[in-house]
Amino acid sequence: MCGIWALFGSDECLSTQCTNAMKIAHRGPDAFRFENVNGFTNCCFGFHRLAIVDQLYGMQPLRIKKFPFLWLCYNGEIYNHHTLKKQFDFDYQTKMDGEILLHLYDRFGVQKMASLLDGVFAFILLDTANRKVCLGRDTYGVRPLFKLQTDNGFLAVCSEAKGLTDITKSKESVEIVPFPPGHFQVFDLKLNGKVESLQMDQFHCCTKEPAHAIYDSVESLPTSFDEETVKSNIRTLFESAVRKRLMAHRRIGCLLSGGLDSSLVAATLVKLAKEEKLKYPIQTFAIGSEDSPDILAARKVAAHIGSEHHEVNFTAEEGIQAVEDVIFHLESYDITTIRASVGMYLVSKYIREKSDSVVIFSGEGSDELTQGYIYFHKAPTAKEAAEDSVRLMKELYMFDVLRADRTTAAHGLELRVPFLDHRFTAYYLSLPHEMRVPKNGVEKHLLRESFKGLNLIPDDILWRRKEAFSDGVMSMKKSWYTCLQEHIESMVNDDQMEKAPKTFSHNPPCSKESYYFRQVFEKHYPGRAEWISHYWMPRWINNATDPSARTLCIYKPDKDEA
Repeated sequence: MCGIWALFGSDECLSTQCTNAMKIAHRGPDAFRFENVNGFTNCCFGFHRLAIVDQLYGMQPLRIKKFPFLWLCYNGEIYNHHTLKKQFDFDYQTKMDGEILLHLYDRFGVQKMASLLDGVFAFILLDTANRKVCLGRDTYGVRPLFKLQTDNGFLAVCSEAKGLTDITKSKESVEIVPFPPGHFQVFDLKLNGKVESLQMDQFHCCTKEPAHAIYDSVESLPTSFDEETVKSNIRTLFESAVRKRLMAHRRIGCLLSGGLDSSLVAATLVKLAKEEKLKYPIQTFAIGSEDSPDILAARKVAAHIGSEHHEVNFTAEEGIQAVEDVIFHLESYDITTIRASVGMYLVSKYIREKSDSVVIFSGEGSDELTQGYIYFHKAPTAKEAAEDSVRLMKELYMFDVLRADRTTAAHGLELRVPFLDHRFTAYYLSLPHEMRVPKNGVEKHLLRESFKGLNLIPDDILWRRKEAFSDGVMSMKKSWYTCLQEHIESMVNDDQMEKAPKTFSHNPPCSKESYYFRQVFEKHYPGRAEWISHYWMPRWINNATDPSARTLCIYKPDKDEA
């Protein structure tokens, strides 16, 4: 996890540039560099480093002797860099995985370079020899990237939007927009230092990948969908997704809510860490009130897999106190995103202050991929369920992936999400619609069946019903969202709610809780509501007005949690 920042065609003074670049310092607490590009007017980079690989030579902008004309700032991990290095016989200068971008770009150009990468990344690449600037972002937007571009040739790029907001005060009618996942963009750098967009294209699609790239480690190509073969392939690809993410020179830990997804990640991580003979035990971290279902379930999983387990207890009051900081880091006012982020923000704070784990695994992406949300039980057809799964995957960068990145990055941690491995997702999305739907009243049925009988996690956890993170952190008697709503009730009056559609024309709040979140967001990011296109809400549920699964008529808690 790092913070990247760059300006091209800028006439801002040096102090303004540095001030804005420092707004994302939390993403890289180990080192900072601000550098102007020699011989190029109005081009500069800012980089905040969290040292994970090659602590000696890993500072950025990355430049190597072989390509003195290339400047690279990137945030991410390229898991197949050793394979590509060997395949194309590249001569490395550093031990950094990101160096592969420079070699691939020089030999193949930006489009093929991006398409060959297996990992998560956001990059800014300056080619001074050809006067080009290239931007790119991974398939699902696991690593964040924002850009600001004007008609008169100014371009600014940053890991988080907050690093660009003050720059726009001197620009007229300028939008800060999320860079689209799975895309690259090329700009021409004019002699006067201004930039002009030449090309924007997609290099990864969340539903299609070259067959040889996806299925090289599974038992068969998806021409046969024998259930046992499919389940074996799912296990193989998932284990591969976890194994490749062990790449780190810092200690690895795992968030553990006690739900299916985080439990599978944690159990597989512990298993592979032993096989790879890591010199330390895997730490797992759970958060919740003392009687929360998540805390109890996570405790059971940790005992089963033998992790070094940590429990973080928090009260509703502590959660409420963190809300404004959470909204500031999220750069979002989405209801369910904020609710779920509070627990993740507080557990990340604990990890940073009380442990030495820096690389943190998490179960994000599984619900979208494997149809884990309870509302999928109401899908009219298997085809419509599959289509909604793809929609959710495409929107991850605005919701769950955004939450996971910002809450961990706020405390200088690096997030890794094996469920969003693009080989794993491409295979799962290639399966017949009927195989992926909930069955026998249980969501994620295929995923659960794939790990049945292995004793990887306890059986009652393998078949535990879906419980949203924002709900499971508090007791069954009183949900976290209820605590929030009761606290906010007196902070927003009825007159404000009546005028809400006029006050906030884009995504007008429909509850006092939503109104309060929007007020805090506007305090920090006035006029930036379009950073998210819509609120996250369940589908196919009549009169659904709240994103919490516990408010839905089809919600049924596990018997042992009732």
